[in-house]
Amino acid sequence: MSSIITGEAVVLELRPASFAARALGLILDLLVYFALLMFVMLLVGSLLPDLDEAAGQAMILFNVVLCLVIVPVAVETLSRGRSVGKLAVGLRIVRDDGGSIRFRHALIRGLIGFLEIFLTFGGLAVAVALFNEKSKRLGDIVAGTYALRQRVQEDVKVFPFAPPYLQGWVAMADIGRIPDAAARRANQFVQQAPRMAPASRINMAVSLATELSAHVAPPPPPGTLPEDYLWAVLGERRNRDLERLARAEERSRSIGERLGRTPFS
Repeated sequence: MSSIITGEAVVLELRPASFAARALGLILDLLVYFALLMFVMLLVGSLLPDLDEAAGQAMILFNVVLCLVIVPVAVETLSRGRSVGKLAVGLRIVRDDGGSIRFRHALIRGLIGFLEIFLTFGGLAVAVALFNEKSKRLGDIVAGTYALRQRVQEDVKVFPFAPPYLQGWVAMADIGRIPDAAARRANQFVQQAPRMAPASRINMAVSLATELSAHVAPPPPPGTLPEDYLWAVLGERRNRDLERLARAEERSRSIGERLGRTPFS
């Protein structure tokens, strides 16, 4: 498992795909693309039966490039790194920084993939992937990508709320405008806290609670745990935002009703 630190100092745990998973996904993709190639060849043969030898060879070459290079590149570009085989085994191609690939990455992978997969019958791709930590083939190394194992199920989103012993305090607390970056880091911590190591979880909670305390008054009761403090502040902040939105919507509705009752209606 590899770790990537985002610009907000949040650690993302990413699990590269195993060699076996990548091989299975590739085999499924090859079956799909070769089936497409056979279909296109039969279609062209039925529509253009009178081609001479040179034109036939040119048409065969074009169909091979279309089905084994252009189509895979287009599929990976439009799906941001997925394909039929990768979807079946739960994989996705991403950049080395964890972001979605673009046309440039897919094109490099497709062009080099034609060499290492088709022209060498997969030998070059296997040789490189077996001795690579992330099972990268040559196209991945040049493009700066790798195969990521996707989660089967999305994590359940956590909605923080004030623990019982802090509900009285936070209801009366003055919560100022918390900077967006700080609020985002705190929310990300709440979502990821159960998966963090205990020591890292405590240190991060203390750091975030200290940062948020500059915008909240008065201080919490003595003995408040930093993580409980974060839950209380974030939960109350969300509740107050929802209340403000509800009041604004109610005012807008009232104004709309008054404007609708004009002497000329």
